[in-house]
Amino acid sequence: MYKRVLLKLSGEALAGNEKNFDPVVLRQLAAEIKEVRDAGVQVAIVVGGGNFIRGKSLQEMGADRVTGDSMGMLATIINALAIQTYLEGIEVDTRVMTAIEMPKVAEPFIQRRAVRHLEKGRVVIFGGGTGSPYFSTDTTAALRASEIKADVILMAKNGVDGVYSADPKKDPNAVKFDELSYMEMLSRNLQVMDSTATSMCKDNHIEILVFNMNEAGNILKAVKGEAIGTVIR
Repeated sequence: MYKRVLLKLSGEALAGNEKNFDPVVLRQLAAEIKEVRDAGVQVAIVVGGGNFIRGKSLQEMGADRVTGDSMGMLATIINALAIQTYLEGIEVDTRVMTAIEMPKVAEPFIQRRAVRHLEKGRVVIFGGGTGSPYFSTDTTAALRASEIKADVILMAKNGVDGVYSADPKKDPNAVKFDELSYMEMLSRNLQVMDSTATSMCKDNHIEILVFNMNEAGNILKAVKGEAIGTVIR
């Protein structure tokens, strides 16, 4: 079993069948995270903001990249607070830490403080991306995982149970990989996460586990190292 994990969630995964948040999804997610925390695993989370806004859509509307990325970073903080609300609703001690300082809303990210929260059994949610434009939440996940010395990044996918040679929804001949190396993932251009994030994981020896978050109990199975998706190491 992994001892310290970073769970990477997309903003779209929180929306479910709703526009911004699906209470059913958030309730199930909180229950599974509590189960993992109660098993003695230290849990950190990085969440995207795509259920509110996507930088590419803003650029198509005429916004510049810096403005679009800034709006996206703020959206991730909204999502972090939503996850915190549902976790604390089932008595899971949680802290939101943001790269963009807003002390009336959440704690600023300080590496030593984040590690201390984890050691005390608190779930730590990182919002605000890296605090700088031009970096994805994939890169944020790799950066925060490196800083807190996580054993693995759990890439929770919405309805996809691993990494395939092609999009399985479009190509019936797509082949699922059980295990990949970082270099294979980059050379095949599999787009699990961006190249910056992949290189950071490689340099810091952090495993990546891609799995389907829509199946109940999969987060705990992933933490236990069960073969439920694709491992990149």
